[in-house]
Amino acid sequence: MQPWRVVMTSLWRACLPVEPRIKMAESVSAAVGEVMEPEKEEREKEKEEREEKDKREEKDEREKRSAEEALGFYDKRNMSDLSLVRFIGAELTRGYFLEHNEAKYTERRERVYTCLRIPKELEKLMLFGFFLCLDAFLYVFTLLPLRVLLALIRLLTLPCCGLRGSGVLQPAQVCDVLKGFIMVLCYVMMTYVDYSMMYHLIRGQSVIKLYIIYNMLEVADRLFSSFGQDILDALYWTATEPKERKRAHIGVIPHFLMGVLYVFLHAILIMIQATTLNVAFNSHNKSLLTIMMSNNFVEIKGSVFKKFEKNNLFQMSNSDIKERFTNYVLLLIVCLRNMEQFSWNPDHLWVLFPDVVMVIASEVTVDVVKHAFITKFNDITADVYREYRASLAFDLVSSRQKNAYTDYSDSVARRMGFIPLPLALLLIRVVISSVQIQGPLSYICVLLFYLGMISLKVLNSIVLLGTSCVLVKDAKMEEKLFQSPPSASSSRTNSKAHRPKHTPHTAEQNIEDGGVSSASVTSQPTNHLLETPSPTLPTSQSVDHFLTTPDDEDEDKDLSVTGEEGVRLIHRNPAPKKDLLEIDRFTICGNRID
Repeated sequence: MQPWRVVMTSLWRACLPVEPRIKMAESVSAAVGEVMEPEKEEREKEKEEREEKDKREEKDEREKRSAEEALGFYDKRNMSDLSLVRFIGAELTRGYFLEHNEAKYTERRERVYTCLRIPKELEKLMLFGFFLCLDAFLYVFTLLPLRVLLALIRLLTLPCCGLRGSGVLQPAQVCDVLKGFIMVLCYVMMTYVDYSMMYHLIRGQSVIKLYIIYNMLEVADRLFSSFGQDILDALYWTATEPKERKRAHIGVIPHFLMGVLYVFLHAILIMIQATTLNVAFNSHNKSLLTIMMSNNFVEIKGSVFKKFEKNNLFQMSNSDIKERFTNYVLLLIVCLRNMEQFSWNPDHLWVLFPDVVMVIASEVTVDVVKHAFITKFNDITADVYREYRASLAFDLVSSRQKNAYTDYSDSVARRMGFIPLPLALLLIRVVISSVQIQGPLSYICVLLFYLGMISLKVLNSIVLLGTSCVLVKDAKMEEKLFQSPPSASSSRTNSKAHRPKHTPHTAEQNIEDGGVSSASVTSQPTNHLLETPSPTLPTSQSVDHFLTTPDDEDEDKDLSVTGEEGVRLIHRNPAPKKDLLEIDRFTICGNRID
């Protein structure tokens, strides 16, 4: 700007009033700011681009330098540094940091810890299940004969007392009488089976033939167990079904004959298994026993590399419990037969001891390895076995409630596939044929032995019931104990529609101090047919959703906590969750994966 223009502009501004001068200054500064703002933004943008470029160049240089150091070339232009000594030195001194992938290594460590915890948790479940099977097995020898005797006394004394009342016999007494008659008839039929002839017939076969026979017997045992409890349950329901309903069955006598035939054939099957095992024990080179024990390890191959959910693993665990208990009884039968052949010489027991230990050790090893790898491959924690124990404890406690709908031994048979009647029948047959009872002293010993078995049964039941109450309380499953059993219609439609909520009794009536009331556990069951004409499948409001797994993996579910009301399930797809307590118990023994 020329000097005279500057002077004239200054004079003109001086002649203006104060307010116009202020406004003019603001307008001029705003115009200058508008002119300078794009230039400022452009400079900042160029500065940011230069900084990003410098960062990229620095990063590329750093990566290039690290790559050169990894290859042992510290100065690419100096070709004299390319030597074998420098390469070996770089290999010996290079390092890495595991913390860069912390999540991966933490997960691997947790898997190792889970595998280390599996033997302990699995054996706890196996021990608890073993005593459950033992309780149901001792029931056949101790309390069942007494219950049958009481039912027959009532049946014989009813003409003197009149026929008024609820009926001739209670449903539980009718089932006990049917079990007693089945045992008596099957024992009479078993007396015509020659154990010695069967032993020599099996011993004359080749090793490979016996190995194939033993495998076929194991498969047949699972099939018999799967279908046998259905036959017995059909018999019990046909005999106790209310008479006012329309008849939809073939009659009690055909069902009874089918039950007798099943128990007899299953007992023969177990006898052939015990005889084959006895032949393996008495073989000279023990080759058959070794082949039979190696067959257990084939089970690892058939189950480890399959996909397992929690419900499927629960079924397999129950099957393993049943198989282990059955093997123990078979070993007892083998020892009894061998001791009889050697005139009960105690020294021969030590000859059998190593083989017995080998059979038990192989069974335990196979179970531990199988469960450890199944939980590893399917990302299942070791805490799931606590849930399984709680579910088995729930079966025991619920069978002692007022609204119980089944006997405890039948509940174990459905859950584990362990049916005690054929095994008990075979053991009675072997004991009576092996032990000679002569003189009054022998009968006194038999009576003392029977009283000892009753004491063992009562003690085992008390300990199991107390342990089960603690497990049910820890799993927060008390509310389910006082809900109605599922009906046939609801159980058929529970996978297609929502299950209506069932209002349980108040906790003050049934639970004392947060635990299960002892009075409700030991009281007699009552008939709820008139009180609950259309029972529905209950759903629990307690926070025990850890016992459930979804029916379909693709059906996602959201959990939203609603304060004191508990947990509410919001279904994206209206499909109910499948509880461990509601698994199809009739196919568990067959280890079917649904």
